[in-house]
Amino acid sequence: MPYILKELAASLGAETLGNASLEVQRLAEPLEAGADDLALAVAPKFAEQLKASRARAAVVWAGADLADLGLEGAIVAPRGRLAMAGLTRAMDDDPAFAHATGIHPSAVIDPGATIGLGAQIGPFVVIGAGTRIGAGARIAPHVSIGAEAVIGDGATLHAGVRIGPRVRIGDRFIAQPGVVIGGDGFSFTTEGPSNVERAIRQRRGAPLEPTDGTWHRIHSLGGVEIGDDVEVGANSTIDAGTIRATRVGNGVKIDNLVQVGHNVVLGPDCLLCAQAAVAGSSVLGARVILGGKAGVGDNLTLGRDVVAGGGAVILADVPDGIFVSGHPALPTHEHRAAQKALRRLTRQ
Repeated sequence: MPYILKELAASLGAETLGNASLEVQRLAEPLEAGADDLALAVAPKFAEQLKASRARAAVVWAGADLADLGLEGAIVAPRGRLAMAGLTRAMDDDPAFAHATGIHPSAVIDPGATIGLGAQIGPFVVIGAGTRIGAGARIAPHVSIGAEAVIGDGATLHAGVRIGPRVRIGDRFIAQPGVVIGGDGFSFTTEGPSNVERAIRQRRGAPLEPTDGTWHRIHSLGGVEIGDDVEVGANSTIDAGTIRATRVGNGVKIDNLVQVGHNVVLGPDCLLCAQAAVAGSSVLGARVILGGKAGVGDNLTLGRDVVAGGGAVILADVPDGIFVSGHPALPTHEHRAAQKALRRLTRQ
């Protein structure tokens, strides 16, 4: 469908340059943009690519010269990525649910479940007893939702999502394909001291004697509680709590292939990047960011606004607002200084 430049700009609260009545069909990268595309050229470094394209319209930086760039019209975006967020939202035709209406006849819904007004439920969905699905929720094929779960208004569950029993999820939740929420936590114990406990206490260099290593499951009874406006990426998992619920605050964003262990608490607006993992019972304050492959040990506390660089392994509590890197994670300026000192040693 066509989009008019001035209407897109109005949705962003942005200004236009040149012909604001131009129609565009889709977004495109600068070098690949055609005559009917809106080129995303949000910084001066894209100028030459834009000149080499056939684009008539673009999203440009403040101070851009339309005539020099060969454009007829433009949207001015002082914050390029923020403009991308608004434009992609406005121009997303959402093909996963484009033809979905009502409840598909192959869905299996327990008579005790409650389905909100306007909910879309796709083929082969299974919804358990006592579950409540909010108004306007969209559930793609092959999703299963356990007994007594609650899914808020406007939620979107993509294909193959698994929601366990007694999970509570707020409004406007998004789960990408393959997400699992509310599976049992990884929690086991042994009759006597485990090899982990014995290894910590052993004499240096002395091998462990054989012992009964049978693991006894600690069952997860606590479920998961998730706030509003949370998004979880493909194939990520959030384990149920042991006694109390695992808790995820409002606005949390979780990337693909992330593991959140049992009893973890994620404060509001945390951001967990791909392959990050948080071990059981750790608490992350508001706005914590974990870079890709970062790990947090069990029973730790990270203060508000902590940032962990990619691959950081956090093995101790971190106070508010600290940027940490490395293994074991240290304040980043200390980690960098140590790496520089190590390189100097190896050159000698």
